[in-house]
Amino acid sequence: MKFSKILAVVLCLAMVFALVACTSGAKTETKTETKTETKTENAPVDAESVPDTMTSADGTYEIAFVTDVGQLKDKSFNQGTWEGCKLYAAANNKSYKYYQPANADKATDDDRYDAMKAAADGGAKVIVCAGFMQGNALAKAAADFPEVNFIFIDGWAFDGLNNIAGIAYQEEQAGYLAGYAVVMEGYTKLGFCGGGGGDNPACCRYGYGFVQGANAAAAEKGIEIEVKYSWQYGSSFSASPELQTMAAGWYESGTEIIFACGGSMFASIAAAAAENDAKVVGVDVDQSPESDTVVTSAMKGLSASVQWAIAKQYEGKWEEIGGKATSLGAANDAVGLPTETWSLKNWSVADYEKLFAAMKDGSLVVDPNYPADNVFNLSNAKVEVI
Repeated sequence: MKFSKILAVVLCLAMVFALVACTSGAKTETKTETKTETKTENAPVDAESVPDTMTSADGTYEIAFVTDVGQLKDKSFNQGTWEGCKLYAAANNKSYKYYQPANADKATDDDRYDAMKAAADGGAKVIVCAGFMQGNALAKAAADFPEVNFIFIDGWAFDGLNNIAGIAYQEEQAGYLAGYAVVMEGYTKLGFCGGGGGDNPACCRYGYGFVQGANAAAAEKGIEIEVKYSWQYGSSFSASPELQTMAAGWYESGTEIIFACGGSMFASIAAAAAENDAKVVGVDVDQSPESDTVVTSAMKGLSASVQWAIAKQYEGKWEEIGGKATSLGAANDAVGLPTETWSLKNWSVADYEKLFAAMKDGSLVVDPNYPADNVFNLSNAKVEVI
């Protein structure tokens, strides 16, 4: 399965068993759905060809995006989500606008709510909100604007709020594929730098999947590997001199490749890798165009799934996702590695597709439950938590 092709076409994303993220207000739903196609005959192939800003004739904007912390064009989570909004709007002649909460990485729930309110007041029919930190503000906004539908990316459902659709991903599967791939490629000294300070469910799933995949490959090869693992300097998902210094120290002490799991954190880790002739695993989208240091990327279908969810609004099928939590993974072709751009030489696309098929049919199951005590009991991987 060439995952990079899936990102270019919005089709065949089926709902699977509901996933409830870590929140006391989450609502559990179990539902399956037949595969659905979204008409995108006029869709631009390249999201970069669609301007980030546009002026609507009547001054209102139907499709709105409220960013997570970090930059809009972070080459990762925010950007991948925004590209889905733009591509759907451009293909269907809809007006669109993005809103960034005030105070950047110091944004409060009130700041997030204000951004959602501005979007609703600006004529939004559907508002896409990215990141689990949107939860509290989103619950208030959805109650205050019941006529507006909200798509909560990396989120969950809320009791009594059928105008929120929670869309989450099985990031542990993407992380597993990346960890397995780099060890099969020959790397034995790995690193993981995660965003959210260890409280972000998506990053936790990515990281735990990464070490599981690396351990499985090491066991298959009959070798022992080492993994440095840290949530430091990632609470804001931003690049920083401190993060770059830490990553450089890891590389200088022998780490060969680091999974940069946290939006703009990638810039600091890629810079440290470039200085030390070392390598990086990207996250969320294919980050190989951003740095020659990228070997592969653990991806989830942000753009495709956002377009799929927005289409439910305009096709009159909102009830299929509204008030529910949807989890997308290998079974939906919604996670994977970019086989067309990776630089792996010792592990083939055919071997990858075999592993992916096992994940897709359920014969390979990856544990999504990150160990709360940060203790990893793995047979062939020694994990040093920093």
